[in-house]
Amino acid sequence: MIPVADALDRLFALAPRTGPEVVALVQAAGRVLAADVVATRDQPPFDASAMDGWAVCAADALPGARLAVVGEAPAGRAWQGVVQPGQAVRIFTGGPVPAGADRVVIQEDARRDGDTVILGDRLEAAANIRPRGADFAVGARVPAPRRLRPADLALIAAMNVPAVTVARAPEVAILMTGDELVPPGGDPGPAQIVASNGYGLAAMVRAEGGVPRLLPVAPDDPGLLAAALDLARGADVVVTVGGASVGDHDLVAGALATAGADMAFHKVAIRPGKPLMAGRLGDALVIGLPGNPVSALVCGMVFLVPVLRAMQGLPARPLPRAQAPLAHALQPNGPREHYMRATWDGDRLSAGGSQDSSLLSVLSTADALVVRPPDDPARDAGDMADYLAL
Repeated sequence: MIPVADALDRLFALAPRTGPEVVALVQAAGRVLAADVVATRDQPPFDASAMDGWAVCAADALPGARLAVVGEAPAGRAWQGVVQPGQAVRIFTGGPVPAGADRVVIQEDARRDGDTVILGDRLEAAANIRPRGADFAVGARVPAPRRLRPADLALIAAMNVPAVTVARAPEVAILMTGDELVPPGGDPGPAQIVASNGYGLAAMVRAEGGVPRLLPVAPDDPGLLAAALDLARGADVVVTVGGASVGDHDLVAGALATAGADMAFHKVAIRPGKPLMAGRLGDALVIGLPGNPVSALVCGMVFLVPVLRAMQGLPARPLPRAQAPLAHALQPNGPREHYMRATWDGDRLSAGGSQDSSLLSVLSTADALVVRPPDDPARDAGDMADYLAL
């Protein structure tokens, strides 16, 4: 067995990098930016009013002042004149502040009387003007790499950039194996169960900006396994689920070898998920996950998610951990790094109860995975522990 950190480093080295492609901004949500975005204009592109009110000369902004109304500047249309002392222009939020004006008196502090505006007895001190380029100027950058969030897309749009260069979405073929599996909605026999792991892994891939390709379930037959692996051709990553151990019916390693895979390691010191294996199959990274549902999904989170991020140009590093106090005492840990399903109990994490790797219901209700190092001693309630948020 190799340590978790060593396995992840080897996976980073094995994983191909996806190349760049250009997509319209409307299609870029969640994608990883592969080239800096450069602003082509200032924002705002002119001095703009921050409020509805009256654009005036600052020297005229005095309690009780009476000013002549000479024009109007709504958003989207500038008033072309120059504001002179003793004059005011009706202005609205976002409207260009006309030349000569350097103060906007908010409408609550004034009242109009025909062609005259009369300022109130008490005026707020703010100028209420957003200067040109206050948000960003021509040449400002959104640096790559980064996962594009809604705020990023709004910023890039404001920069007048309609398309961005992003990392191509990695395609991930997912192959569930085993005579005991039937697809959801099928008719399981008395010794069969419903295939589930692939659906959770597919959702994981999609959430990381990848494109999952869920292959038909492959039974424990070398010829059919070979045919199923052939269906994975063209994928950037091939993920097999099940058959990764060394039992008489664990045939995936042999099928991968027959298909020409060059395996880099087999067995990792992780709980759940020890039988994990990985290598290359042609140009694709291949990851063999164990078949127990929790093992497959935990290993997907610990290994597959960081690898997908690195393939798209994000830093090659483990998922970030946080720390929280334990709600209950824990027994000493064994020789494998243990990822324990836990729920929040106030501001503490409760990692008690069954940690059986077949219990999807426990994983579904978990808030976090408490991470215990190999040979971690017994922990008391209140001790701090590392965790991965779910």
